[in-house]
Amino acid sequence: MSSRSHRAWVLALTSIASLMVALDTLIVTVALSTIRSDLGATLEELEWTVTAYSLSLAVLLMTGSALGDRYGRKRLFAVGLVVFTAASAACALAPGIGWLIAARIVQGAGAAVLMPLSLAILSAAYPPERRGRAMGVFMGVTGLSVVGGPLLGGAITEGASWEWIFWLNVPLGLLVLPFVLTRIEESRGGDTGLDLPGLALGTAAAFGLVWGLVRGNVAGWGNAEVVTALVLGVALLAAFVAWERRASEPMLPLAFFRSRAFSAGNATAFLLTASLFGTLFLIAQFMEIGLGHTPFEAGLRLVPWTGCLMVVAPVAGALVDRLGERPFLVGGLLLQAGGFAWLALIAEPGMAYAPLVPPLVISGIGIAMAIPATQNSVVGAVPAHMIGKGAGTNTMLRQLGGVFGIAVLVAVFAGRGGYASPREFTDGFVAALAGAALLALAGAAAGLLIPRRRTTADAADGARDRHREVVRS
Repeated sequence: MSSRSHRAWVLALTSIASLMVALDTLIVTVALSTIRSDLGATLEELEWTVTAYSLSLAVLLMTGSALGDRYGRKRLFAVGLVVFTAASAACALAPGIGWLIAARIVQGAGAAVLMPLSLAILSAAYPPERRGRAMGVFMGVTGLSVVGGPLLGGAITEGASWEWIFWLNVPLGLLVLPFVLTRIEESRGGDTGLDLPGLALGTAAAFGLVWGLVRGNVAGWGNAEVVTALVLGVALLAAFVAWERRASEPMLPLAFFRSRAFSAGNATAFLLTASLFGTLFLIAQFMEIGLGHTPFEAGLRLVPWTGCLMVVAPVAGALVDRLGERPFLVGGLLLQAGGFAWLALIAEPGMAYAPLVPPLVISGIGIAMAIPATQNSVVGAVPAHMIGKGAGTNTMLRQLGGVFGIAVLVAVFAGRGGYASPREFTDGFVAALAGAALLALAGAAAGLLIPRRRTTADAADGARDRHREVVRS
């Protein structure tokens, strides 16, 4: 198989895997109201149907990335696909909310292997000067889930039942698996060992932090359980950093963070995703509860927002290769913040749909500009043989950002609104949108720390310098 053909297969298969993972984050959003009615779920349980998936995805990402580097990225990629597909069937068969939440945890574990390895396999297949374009296409295909998720979820929920949003993954996973095994070449990371203490400490730290964030809205932020989880999470994170500083083959080489591109790119990705996921959790419900639309109508009305990722991301990714990441990070996040702030100013129960379109489009364009640039900044800042670790770190921080954003913005929503009436829901939604705009502004500020545009030769020299730093550390 020629190099060009191999890259095309890698791009197609990793993009489909990313689409599946992203689809199951988003397709659930328009079904939340129906799931709440069918299964008698409380607000806390409803939040867990989203965050249980993100929780296991976030805390196991580094483990999935490390196992792929050690035992073979293609092999673990296939394992993750099988786990994800089987768990999707379990979600569809859920007789109650507890079963659904448990199946979502297993589904997130499969996604935790698929996501970082998709990015690592794709990044390793393309040279730096062509990677931004590939990332743009990758995000454009992923954008199909952003466009189709709410729309498809609404159509299925309204026309059939919410269970079918999970059955969709089963034939797709079975179709893709043979091509993964035959069309992707095996690759591994540079380390020959497995940092088991680092994996244990990193996973436990992420779990403690995420658990505290999710439980805080229900139990109260001063509750002993919440405080204990957050304190333990921070302590374990400190222990993780201490261990990684002296480990012979660290799961996450701390020398990566000496690079402004790596550090600022990851900070921007965290804040961008926090703003985006927190808004996603609420906006489809606003269309249904605040404006009175059906699930399908709600999904259809989100297309001007979600469609921007599919259309704009490939173009932005190609331009990142020529112009550098910083203009797209800062400009994109400013547009995201502006769009959310505009929505917060005009949102009213029962309002007409047309005034919502311009701010939805503006924020969607901004998100589509920024996402490929954040990923390119991070994976371009690490040596080629450590792309798996860099990609795993970026994916983990994005998922932690999503959980953080949902927890924070749901807390803002609950403090100002509720589900008793369209007016009460809208009041909470407006306050949450203002919080989402502030998170995006903070991301734009972090993006200013990204270095100026560099030539391909400069990037190669920088990668060699970072490799020597990692080896010395």
